[in-house]
Amino acid sequence: MQCPVCQHTNSRVLESRSAESGRSIRRRRECLNCKHRFTTYERIEFVPITVIKRDGKRESFDRSKLLRGLIRACEKTGLETTALEAVIDEMEAELQQRVIREVSSQEIGELVLEQLQSVSEVAYVRFASVYRKFQGIRDFVETLDHLKSYQRNSDQAEEEADVSANSCSEESASEFSSLKRLQSGEAEENQTQPQEAIFP
Repeated sequence: MQCPVCQHTNSRVLESRSAESGRSIRRRRECLNCKHRFTTYERIEFVPITVIKRDGKRESFDRSKLLRGLIRACEKTGLETTALEAVIDEMEAELQQRVIREVSSQEIGELVLEQLQSVSEVAYVRFASVYRKFQGIRDFVETLDHLKSYQRNSDQAEEEADVSANSCSEESASEFSSLKRLQSGEAEENQTQPQEAIFP
């Protein structure tokens, strides 16, 4: 791997770890010539995705371009770049699972919003205002109404999951108590039965 400072081609790996939800490996390297340390990523080479823009033009999907747009739209929201990269990771993984290798820029925006709504409500609204080109208060109100509906559905799903988990716990406890009572009854029955002589 070529050093970005002195262009020497030999380096040693100091650290390796999984990144991007397991879709890449992050390596810290040290140049054997100038001792400069730098980071490299090893990723799976995916089949290129073609993006159809609003004007009908086609171009290759550019991850870095999308990330830059996300960073600009979500500045001052408190979200770190790693969180935005994770949003793009999930969106890109979904696209890679499709048979058709073309996707519209509008759909990419909607997929990003789908991931953002569970990450940061503020980032969701800010990105939506840029991507959907909000014209007035009504656009913001509709977006906030959507977020409220999403939050209610999420809360309801969590409550149902908690109820289901509690129900399973109660059933398990009941079954355990029944088993203990059964074992206790068998033990008492064995104690009351006459013991057979071991030796004749």
